Order: sequence, then structure tokens, then C-alpha cells
Amino acid sequence: MTITLAPPEPSALLFDGVPLPRGLREDADAMSWSAFTAMYAPSAGPLRLGHWECADAAKGPQPQTFRATLALGDRIAIATATATGPVAALTAMLYDHGVAVEMLRFHQLQSDGKTATFVQGSDGRRAEWAMGCSDDPTQSALSAIVACANRLYAEGR
Repeated sequence: MTITLAPPEPSALLFDGVPLPRGLREDADAMSWSAFTAMYAPSAGPLRLGHWECADAAKGPQPQTFRATLALGDRIAIATATATGPVAALTAMLYDHGVAVEMLRFHQLQSDGKTATFVQGSDGRRAEWAMGCSDDPTQSALSAIVACANRLYAEGR
């Protein structure tokens, strides 16, 4: 018996030669990279992440305490969460401040010292894709979550 794999789905939009995550490709296929980043990685919105830090010196698989400065519209809040990682901590902080974002999908692609993080998040009513990009994988993930929250907020209000 011979099994033939179907060729990969063509996509006009790639991150350094790598196709975007399935589910996002279809929406983004006809976009330029600048149009894509304007839509999926908005640089402005009602939610902004300021200072971010892991407050624990010990590293490893145990939960750690994270602190952040969040701007929610015209309010500034200092947030703290104990979680197993920065993504869980930021989503917990957002929830504690009335912004529900559940991560449904998470993809990180690395190329040339840059990390692009693609997330699909939901507020319980609908789901949106977003992207963050940075030299640092953690900052890339945090940026993607903030972009997703801003897309959910903008689309739902």
C-alpha cells in the first residue's frame, strides 16, 4: 500500500518561508505583510502592557509570581499573578481586571533571531487570531496576547 501525502496548502503569506498556522492562513492569504500586521498585530488599543517581570529568583517548573503594569483605557493598574508561566500569568491578570481571553491556539515561529507568536483567543463569545513579534520569545507571546485582547475588544464593542 502506498500513501501519498497531499501537497501543503499554498499560501501567499509566509513568515520567513514558513506558512502561517492553519486557520489563520485562509483569512490572511490575500493580504500583504503590512496589511496582515496592521490587522493581526495592532500597535494601539485600549489594553496596553507596560512593565513586566518575574518576581521569583528560582526558575523551574513550579509556579512563579509575575508582576505587570496594565493600561486599560484610561486606567493604570499594577497586576500580580502566580502561574506556571508568563502566558498563564498574563491571561489571569487580564481576567482579574475584567478582560477575558482564553487561549485556544498558540504557535511560535523563530527565524533570524526574531520570534513571531500567533495566538487564537476567545472571550467566550467568539475567537480572534493575533500576532506578536519580538527578539524575545516571552515578549513575543505577551504582545500576541495583548493584540488578541485588543482585537476581541474592538470587534465585540
